[in-house]
Parts: sequence; C-alpha cells; structure tokens
Amino acid sequence: MINLDDPEVYVRLDPADMRGRIRELPRQCLKAWQQALSFELPPDYSSVDKVVILGMGGSAIGGDLLGSLAAADSKVPISVHRDYDLPPCVDANTLVIASSYSGMTEETLSSFTQALATPARKLVLTTGGKLKGLAEKNGIPVFAINYVAQPRAALAHSFLPLLGICQSLGFVSDKSGEVEEMAQVLDNLQTTTDDTCPTPRNPAKQMAGKLHDRLVVIYGAGILSPVARRWKTQINENSKAWAFYEIFPELNHNAVVGYEFPTELAQKVFVILLRSQYLHPRTLLRYNVTSDVLSQARISYEVVDGLGESALSQMMSLVLFGDWVSYYLALLYETDPSPVKVIDYLKKRLTV
Repeated sequence: MINLDDPEVYVRLDPADMRGRIRELPRQCLKAWQQALSFELPPDYSSVDKVVILGMGGSAIGGDLLGSLAAADSKVPISVHRDYDLPPCVDANTLVIASSYSGMTEETLSSFTQALATPARKLVLTTGGKLKGLAEKNGIPVFAINYVAQPRAALAHSFLPLLGICQSLGFVSDKSGEVEEMAQVLDNLQTTTDDTCPTPRNPAKQMAGKLHDRLVVIYGAGILSPVARRWKTQINENSKAWAFYEIFPELNHNAVVGYEFPTELAQKVFVILLRSQYLHPRTLLRYNVTSDVLSQARISYEVVDGLGESALSQMMSLVLFGDWVSYYLALLYETDPSPVKVIDYLKKRLTV
C-alpha cells in the first residue's frame, strides 16, 4: 500500500497541489468573509421573505451549509435548487442567488435565465463566464470570486460570502465571532491532519486506510446533513470512489433494514457517523442505537465528532477532516485527486 508519510508520493500523485488548496481553507474562509462584509447590495434586498440558491456540485454545497446553519436562526427560509427550471415559488419577494464557480454551469444558467423574467431580486456569485455576462447585461450585482481552484476546493468562496451577505441583509444574527473561532479551530485541526503529520498521529490518514477498498456510507443529521453530502461528493471527486450518504432520523426508518443482504457486502462497507452536540437529543440517542445495530450486523463503522464551540466550527471542522480523508484515499488508490475526467467527458457529450 502507498506510504502516506513519503513526501515523494505527494509530488508524484498530486501535481496540481490539491493539498495546498485544502491547507488554505482556514485562510480562505476569513478572506471570503471579509470580502462579503464589504459587499453592498440594494437596500430593498433585505425585504424578501425567502432565498433560493441556484447551483450544482461544488458551487451548491455552500448554499446547503448556509441553509442548514441558518435553519435555527433565520425567519427567512433558504433553499438550494439543483435543476434546469426555476422553482414556481420564485416571486417578487424572493432573492435568487445564482452560484457557479465557472459561470458556465448549464443547469444554473438555464434557471437563472428564467429568473431574469421574474420580479425577484437577483445576485450572482462567480469567477466569470456566461453567468457574469448575463448579470452585468441586466444590471444584477455580481460577487466576484477571486480564487483559482477546482470548484469543490473553493468551498470557502461559495459558503462564507453567502453567510456574510445574509448577515448584512439581517437574515441571520452576527456570525463574526463564530467565524473567528471556526478559523482557529480549522488551524488547530490542520496540525494533526496535514500531510506533514505522520500516520500514527494523523486521524485523517488512519481513516483513509480504513476506507481503502471499501464502499463508504456517510451518516449525518441536522446541521451535519450537508456535511455528509460533502463527504460523499469529495470521495466521489477526489478519491474517484463510490460513496453514499444517509440522514438521521430518516435512515432509521429504512436504511437499517437493508443491512442484511447481500451478506457479502457487509464486509465491504464502512459507515461513518458524523456527530455534533447541536443535534436533537433523540437523534443523538439514535446514533448510539444505530451503532449497536451496525455492530450486530458486523458492519465496520466509526463516529467522528465536530470540533469547537459553535455550530459553524463543528460543521466546518468535519468538512475539513473529510476533505483530508478523501485526499489521502485518492493517494491510496494512486490517483490524482484534482482532475474529474468523467465530468469533463459528460460536459463534452452534452455540448450542443
């Protein structure tokens, strides 16, 4: 098996330096946050009664994190829409935010173009592309992302700007202290998950070893529901591996019944349960009982807890930990974590 403590491995398998992008997450979060706080929007944007975020893939996950974090804090519902057509709920009291790192995502362009024909307030987050051109042509504010990376590695710039904008508009309470704490928690976590930390002291490298040659299933709940999705997609894109995610308490009403067959699959599955003290007490009890059920079914699993005091820190610490795990898993599979050739192929085939 690949030695994750060998510096040559990183030179050979990570020529685009994905590990550098993961290392930058704490700093990029602070940079994106400050940029968001200085970004001005028309005053009437604060009068909407709902927010709809249009996006796909790495550009949409920031909206998922925002919606989950704001669920207990905001009176304005925040939802993410992943499709070609605009949802029928969009009206004059809606803030539509189109988020596309490249500005070329066809589903987002399609739904945003439809939004142009509505009286909804509109905002764009992008580096450029057709989306920026559409926005500028129609006098719509553009939050410019100035960070070069794979879209999934630009999470700080698809999440923190949304959080900062919602704070400025009065949709959520002041998160400045939580953002500072989060950045410190992430910095501290880097000391034990960075590639320079040897495997015996590095829980991310250890976890990757456990997931190697396994079918990975991630369980989350509440504020960690989008984090479970993030783990799934990072393992798909970075590790080029199968992964799925499920959400408590729903999974206790169906998924647990499926542990029996096919019997040989139990030896190939590894379940990760992402946990936070901010989850409902009954949901936390479900984590314990489900762990017992997994043990009885002889399915390997591990519980991973969020770090820090705030919900934001616990969410983002698990995001960062998952990013490192997916990165190390890619190296164990001896694959470059950066390119996504199948997605490039799909886009080429779909080009009209």
